[in-house]
Amino acid sequence: MKSAHRLLAAFFSLALFVAGGAVQAAEHGQAEEAAHGPTRLQLNQGKKWETDAPLRQSMAVMRASMAEKLGAVRKGKLTAEEYQALGDTINAEVGTIVAQCKLEPKADAMLHLVIADLLGAAEVMQGKHKGSQAVAARKALGALNKYGYYFDDPQWKTLK
Repeated sequence: MKSAHRLLAAFFSLALFVAGGAVQAAEHGQAEEAAHGPTRLQLNQGKKWETDAPLRQSMAVMRASMAEKLGAVRKGKLTAEEYQALGDTINAEVGTIVAQCKLEPKADAMLHLVIADLLGAAEVMQGKHKGSQAVAARKALGALNKYGYYFDDPQWKTLK
């Protein structure tokens, strides 16, 4: 999985920093980004990244699902089945994004960082990985809000 590979790459970068000094870590980080894409979200020269209709539609579905349960998510009061349903929605919509979304390569690379967070959270909510479903739901909320901050989606409203 790409998300596991990115986590391993991030861990390796941290180990290099501690063991080999800041210069080696910086050089390795640049090599990793060149080989595997960016490791942190950033704006497109101060502007939000462009989006397309399939991306906006799928993100709106995920946002609506999370917004409907927002109060309960914030309080950690959903049932295991409700968390699983949210995870299922995220997983399905990410599949739609992957199949239909056509962004330019740099925007796509940025989107992959958001998707990695969404999928990681969804897998915990679905019970595929150990962890707190409540924490995972809050991670998904954070990822959705990052999308709104970094991507140009005129209809997007931050989840508060």
